[in-house]
This record gives sequence, C-alpha cells and structure tokens, in this order.
Amino acid sequence: MGLLYYGGGAEPIQIEDRALAHLKVVIATKLRRNESFTLSWQHPEGDEPGRSTIWLHPSIPLRFVFDEPEPPELHAEWITAMAHSANSSGGITMVPEDMTPPE
Repeated sequence: MGLLYYGGGAEPIQIEDRALAHLKVVIATKLRRNESFTLSWQHPEGDEPGRSTIWLHPSIPLRFVFDEPEPPELHAEWITAMAHSANSSGGITMVPEDMTPPE
C-alpha cells in the first residue's frame, strides 16, 4: 500500500502502489504547470466508510511513498483517464484501472 503525505498532516492517505504511481504522473504534470485542483477518493476497506477530497496546490508539500522498490509499468489509458478528470471542475477522481478503455 502506497502513502501520500499531504501538507503538514501526519496521517498519510493510503492508495495502492500501482494507482499511486499513475496518480503521481498526473499530479506532477498539473503542479509543474502551476495548476491547482482537487483529488477525491473513496476510503479504503478497513477505514470508516465515505470519501474525501483535498485541494492540491504547488505551494503545499506533497510526498509519495511506495511499498514496492521498483516502479510499475504505467498504463497510458489510465493516466489519460485521470488527466481528463483533473481538467474537469470536479478534479481528479480515482478511477479503477479496469474502468479505462483498452489500449
């Protein structure tokens, strides 16, 4: 399970390593362009039910931590799906990889 540390919060956001690797590409691209946006996700199993949203801004510290030492092979369609949602008024919505069109 990967971890996303956001701002000064001590509690990381838990996101599966493969999903976090794809999300990192989209977030880095947006922040490199000095763009702000939201990120929304459903709470993982074992946490209280619900969903959360954070506001991502280039000036807020962000750190990605992965369990796996090697990065996974990236799926371009999944990155594209997340990037399209990042450009919407709703911000990035974590969509499962199997919800993306086949390559």
